[in-house]
Order: sequence, then structure tokens, then C-alpha cells
Amino acid sequence: MRIERWDPRDTATAMACYDVLLAAHEADEPIEPPPSAGIFYTMLATGHQRTPAEAWIAAVPAAGGAIAGFYQLTLPDLENRERAFLLPFVRPDARRRGTGRALVRHAAARAAAHGRSFIDGVALAGLPGDAFASAMGATVAIEEVRRVQHLRKIPPGLVASLRQTAARAAAGYSLVTWTGPVPEEYLGGVAGIYNAFGDAPRGEGHEASVWDADRIRARAGVLLQAGYLRGYAVAAIADATGEMAALTEMAVDPEHPEWAFQQLTAVTRAHRGQRLGLLVKSVMLEWLASAEPAAERVSTGNAASNEHMIAVNEALGYEVTEPGYRHYELAVGRVHQ
Repeated sequence: MRIERWDPRDTATAMACYDVLLAAHEADEPIEPPPSAGIFYTMLATGHQRTPAEAWIAAVPAAGGAIAGFYQLTLPDLENRERAFLLPFVRPDARRRGTGRALVRHAAARAAAHGRSFIDGVALAGLPGDAFASAMGATVAIEEVRRVQHLRKIPPGLVASLRQTAARAAAGYSLVTWTGPVPEEYLGGVAGIYNAFGDAPRGEGHEASVWDADRIRARAGVLLQAGYLRGYAVAAIADATGEMAALTEMAVDPEHPEWAFQQLTAVTRAHRGQRLGLLVKSVMLEWLASAEPAAERVSTGNAASNEHMIAVNEALGYEVTEPGYRHYELAVGRVHQ
């Protein structure tokens, strides 16, 4: 087996990697659909939020150069610069032959070459990736519970009732909405919301991202800008100051319109306790019903310790759905032990 770096101009190899991802997804993910080919290629080529990244391919010469697996290594350049984020994939019929271990060891060497001390990753709890992470010596940094909202099961009038209750508590705020990337006039406000999200639980030693308008413009909404996702946003603005106080975002992959994916929801510290989270999320659901009539389910994830957002989601009818996610940390120096 040889491991070679992927050239982003090589679309044929990218699509062969996509086939590996689809096979792994079918074997490992029992709930949600896979990403579309466009989403996959964009993330592989540009990295998450245009963060520097590299991809490496494990090919088997004896099998005519067939791809047994690949990995993407993301190298944060603004915060967490002692860390790298690893996403490895191995074709199911090529597992238990050392391919996964070879990929992780190679990734650890690349991370070390970039001056990184830790590799972060995520796996579905109780499934093969989870066992593999433990076998490689990784430790759990944070548990994330997956919840799915079955839109057809919501009792008639529930969302409207919750919206009305939240609106009464949130007097003095007005709502704005948009689709697609963040409009110029809201860049600064959205940056403030993203910074507020830094209060959400995260693994020990992980730095929160620091956002400003320029960073939102340059790095947020990559898939929306590329047209591979449809995006919706609902924000609450404080009437007295014009400050953006709360925001929720939703995304839909046109290739899987039956699913919607909850993105960030956050409320700034100064405006918490006004039911703004419930307000923007209930308004989003009413909007989604008309804008995405094919949507049947909404998926979200919350750290198990994020009690406030869990309470909001449960009020809206989200149900815990297994498997959840485990976020792992692996010291680069331990990989070769």
C-alpha cells in the first residue's frame, strides 16, 4: 500500500474517494444521508471554513491502484494551532488489514511536521470508528447527543404556541431573516453571535474561535456560496440598540430535501433569559414548513452538558437518536507507541 497526497485538481481521484466515503457511510451511519458529491469535493478541496487542509490517499498497487482509504487533515491557522483535525475513511471491504492504522500514523507524522501536538477527531458512538479511536489510544474529549425532530409528528399548533410564548418574553426585539450567505449589513452582528457560541461546551484545552466581519465574509458559509446547500437564518435584533442578540441557522442539501440540518444557534450573554433561543428556532420551523415542504426531519447535536439548548430542543419535540457522537483527542506522540 502506498499513501500519496491528493492534488485538488485531480477530480477523478476525488470521486474515487467519494465512493469510499459512500461505502463507509452506508456501513456506519444508520440515520442521516451522505453529503452530496459537490459538498464532499468542496470540503476536500477547500477545507472546513477555508481552513488549510491536506488530503492523502491509500492506494493498493496489487489491486491496480484501487483506493482503500483516505484522510483529510485540517490544520487550524487562527486558533488551536497546536491541533490538527483528522477525518479518516477506509472502504469496508478493506478494513482490518492495517489501512486505518497506516493512515492515522501517516497523519500523525504530517501533524508533527506542521508543529501540531494533538489530533482531534469524531466518531459515531458504539460503531467501528469509535472502537478504532480507542484502539489507537485516543481519549474522549466531549460527548455529543444527536437529536432528530420528526416534523410530521409535531402536534398542530405547538410551534405557534411556543413562538407566541417566547415573543411575549422577548418584547423589545425584532426579527430579521435571510437566505444564503450572510448579507453585508449583518456581518458584524453575526460575528458577535459566533463569538457568543464560544460559551458552548468544548473539549479541555480547545480555544474558542474569535470572529469579526472580515472572517465571516471570508470563511463562513462556504457551501452556501458554492450553491451546494440552501441556507436559512433567523436573527433577533434589540430594538433599543440595534445589536444582534440571537441567531439560528438551518441548511438543506438539495439532493436530500427530506432532511434539514440545524447549524449554529446562539444568544449573546447580555440578552440571555429572554426566550430568544426558543423564539428564533420556532420562527425558523414555521419558515421551514413553507420554504422546504419536502423536509421531514431536522438533525442537531448538543454537548451532553448543554442543558439550556437541550431544554429548548426538547420543547420543540426533538428526540434523542442513537448513535450520538464522541469527539476524540490523540496526542501525536502516542500514535507510534
